[in-house]
Amino acid sequence: MKKTQYSLLAISIALASQVHAAGFQVVEHSASGLGRAFSGDGVIGDNASEISANPAIMTHFDKAQFSGAVSIIDPEIDVYDESTNQGSNDIAPLQVVPAIYYASPINEQWAWGIGMFTSYGVTTDYPTDIAAGDMAGKTSLISFNVNPNIAYKINDHFSVGAGVSLVYAQAELKRSLGAVGPIFGQSSSDPLISMKGDTFSYNWNVGALFEINENNRFGASYRSSTKLKFKDGTFKDYTGQVLTAGSPGKTDADLDIELPDIVELAGFHQLTRQWAVHYSWQWTNWSKFQQLEATSNNCNGGVCFNKVEHYEDNQRWAIGTSFQPNDSWILRAGFAYDEQAGSPTLSIPDSDRYWYTAGLTYFWTPDLSFDAGFAYIDSKDGRFEETSPTTGNTSHFRSEGPAYITSLQVNYSF
Repeated sequence: MKKTQYSLLAISIALASQVHAAGFQVVEHSASGLGRAFSGDGVIGDNASEISANPAIMTHFDKAQFSGAVSIIDPEIDVYDESTNQGSNDIAPLQVVPAIYYASPINEQWAWGIGMFTSYGVTTDYPTDIAAGDMAGKTSLISFNVNPNIAYKINDHFSVGAGVSLVYAQAELKRSLGAVGPIFGQSSSDPLISMKGDTFSYNWNVGALFEINENNRFGASYRSSTKLKFKDGTFKDYTGQVLTAGSPGKTDADLDIELPDIVELAGFHQLTRQWAVHYSWQWTNWSKFQQLEATSNNCNGGVCFNKVEHYEDNQRWAIGTSFQPNDSWILRAGFAYDEQAGSPTLSIPDSDRYWYTAGLTYFWTPDLSFDAGFAYIDSKDGRFEETSPTTGNTSHFRSEGPAYITSLQVNYSF
């Protein structure tokens, strides 16, 4: 069998997803935001978690605030191989996504805060014995931001904010032989390649808040791209088809991934004492994904794998409402449309997604509150094809299934 420059790590690390948001973006930053489909994020100012969307909102707080949230993401995505009549059920395992925030006024004009959350993440896991094992397997990309911010209130109407994030990322990949197992005299579940590595990086963010009055606010924010440089990751070749030595072994390999930048616009309007509406538009610069390449002097031609990407910029629209029947409760509902970002692959059967959400806040005391949010995400069924990097054969696949997100949060002002 000919030697092949494998694209497997590129497929999985950079394109795999929780399969509940476009690309591999994670938007689950709070329970209060989830209940309204994250509409109005960064301009409502109901708790400290909103600094993840717009740091300028910190000037809206007259007390120090702490918010801690945990989101449980349960995709139920099934992928069917129409070429071999094999099905892989629940390919994206249940995930737990935590987030912590703190914001505090310094004086009447200045405020500061810090958020710890993730904006991108992945976990997909296919059975090891499927025929498409060389194209699908176990994938994990974990990223986490530590994001200090500062904000300044220019006057009663305008505020600005800015921050910088330290980003930690860890990636892991495993692929099996699949249908090519018999060529090597092995089973389909035996390993083909694997890679593991971690890295630190950074990004920066800015935001602005315009308050017409206490009942009407608009916001704009920008978060820069993040360049992840996985240096000296451990790449293992179990068959000797990639390494120049021509035999099984391992080597250090480098892979650069650029996570896209994000622009968001949002609005909030308190219509009556009880009712409010809010909305958001988000643009993500996914077109930055054009090519991914991992390199090592110990791989054939210096390239361990290379893959051309087919991603386009995507948009997300969200609208929601909040209803406060009394001083103890706030009820929320929201809807969002999330455009498909990339051409579907086994690692990410991306598609258009529709979010239907609901949530509530209960005030235990004026300073202590609890949030809960729930989302049902309806993904369009899709069909796609993928070519094996080992045999060159093209297979046809079908993906389907929704995702469910449940989030809980506690907020304390002091």
